[in-house]
Formats: sequence, structure tokens, C-alpha cells
Amino acid sequence: MLAAVANPESIHPSLWRASQLARGDGRCVETGYPALSGELPGGGWPVGALVDLLVQQQGIGELRLLEPVLRASGKGPVALVQPPHLPNSLALANWGIPLERCLVMRPERTADALWAAEQILRAGTCSTLVFWQNHMRAESLRRLHLAAQSSETLFFMIRPLPAAQDASPSPLRLALRPVADGLSIDFVKRRGPLRHEPLVLSVLPSPSLLDKNAPMDWRAPGTSTPVAPLEFATHE
Repeated sequence: MLAAVANPESIHPSLWRASQLARGDGRCVETGYPALSGELPGGGWPVGALVDLLVQQQGIGELRLLEPVLRASGKGPVALVQPPHLPNSLALANWGIPLERCLVMRPERTADALWAAEQILRAGTCSTLVFWQNHMRAESLRRLHLAAQSSETLFFMIRPLPAAQDASPSPLRLALRPVADGLSIDFVKRRGPLRHEPLVLSVLPSPSLLDKNAPMDWRAPGTSTPVAPLEFATHE
């Protein structure tokens, strides 16, 4: 009995002591930042779960935070749904992500963007999904989280910082603010103890992945053949 109290996960994998990080009941992927991985249950980004990245403003380094996992995401496509700007092909090349692996979807209607994200998760063919959205209804978040649980896709939602006040089924919610040479990360929600001080993380500078001045026709590095992003067909 004393052993069970000391190790509650021996009773059930989803149990943990309030003073310890949960061990995680699924697969995790290394973040590429040891200091951050050490603060996450399972030691990395959870696979098959909604990860909420809540940013003070766009372009503060949230994608540089994801660069290591995007770089190491294998051969599966990387899906970008509703990015605020077209991806920068030079940054993709610098990160080692071939253009043919990057799927960009920018539907006009929010309902279509939600449908696209859900289908990507249910199909399970993309290694990573990054979904930008300003306003989300609670039931939409639950649908996406349930879809993520049935897949092996890394799923990140990038939303405004005020969304931290709203309820979310996400097991991991991080608030990101800019600091000199990096990010200040507050752990809004995690399966483990509260962290009262933010984690200040240095993220290496690199070309911005999202470029508001990016041309509409991309060209694969070293070639003269235009490569256009995947266009999204409106779902009725």
C-alpha cells in the first residue's frame, strides 16, 4: 500500500503526485530544448494531443520554438492550416523541410479550416499539424482534441494569449512572450505541479518561416520549377 502511495502510477497510468510531472500515457517527441523538455510530462511534445501555444503576438518566435521538431519530423507532410502569411521557402530550405512535404491550407471560412484540420488528424498521414486560429468554440476544441487522440500526429494550435482564460481540453498549454534572444514560457496547464516562474528559453535566430511578402509561386531550391502551395477546396 505504501508503495502505491509513493508511486500512484502503479495504480493507474493517468495518476501522479501533485509534486511530480506525469510520466505520460502516450508517445512524446523531444522538443530540441532540454530545459523545456525537462518541464514537460513524458519529456517532450505529446503525440496525439492538442498542444495550445498562446502567443502575445504573432511572429515572436513561436515557429522557431517548433523548428527542431519540424526538422526532425521524418518524411511525413507538415500541414500548416490558416497561417497568417505564406511560408517562406528559404526558411523551409534552411530548416531542411522540402517544399513537397509542406501542405498549406488557407480557406476563407473558419468552418472549412476546422473541417480541414479535423480531416488531417483523422487521416493520420501528416507528421505535424500547425493550426492558427483566433477564436475557437469549446465544442470545436473538443472535436479536434478527440480527432488528435486517434492519430499519431503532432498537433499545435497557435492562438492569442487572452485565450488562456478560456477552458480547453488540451493537456498542455503554454503562454509565449518575447524576451531578448528568445521566449518567456508560462505553463498555463500541464499534468504536473504549478510552475510560478516562467521558463526563459533562448531560441536560435533563423529566417522567419512565415513571410508576409513571400511570392505566390515558390521555387524548390536549386531548381527553376515553381512549386505552389496546396490549395484548399471549400467543403460544403
